Amino acid sequence: MTRNLRRLSLSLLMLLVVFSGLLTACGAKTSDDNPDLAMASLDEMPSEVKNAPVAVKQAYQFNVANPDVMTQIPCYCGCGSMGHTSNYSCYVSSVDADGKVNYDTHALGCSICVDITQDTMRLLKQGKSVPEIKAYVDQTYAQYGPSNMP
Repeated sequence: MTRNLRRLSLSLLMLLVVFSGLLTACGAKTSDDNPDLAMASLDEMPSEVKNAPVAVKQAYQFNVANPDVMTQIPCYCGCGSMGHTSNYSCYVSSVDADGKVNYDTHALGCSICVDITQDTMRLLKQGKSVPEIKAYVDQTYAQYGPSNMP
């Protein structure tokens, strides 16, 4: 009886280890989750960005790599009063002539900025055009404040 109980306990333990490993793998998110989207490297980004939650890191990586898209997407968090003119400017304050990116840390603490970027990424993966994405962002986020786009 004791031998059967040990086998059962060992089997249950092994099952638990395998199952928890599967759950961990399913929940892991990295920039590799976006293989079809252009993503900038984290290497040159500020330490605050490198230490941020995955969704925030991805939002910075995506904005830096896709200014042509993100300068067309508004933000609705009220950042227009800070001089921001698109969702892109919530992440990037300027780019020097030599290509060096100067980061804006605003989006580190703003879930609306990050949510808009994550929605843009998701909709691009679904094949939506930039005008369709802008319309979605306008409809979804206008309840939070005025658009920062002129």
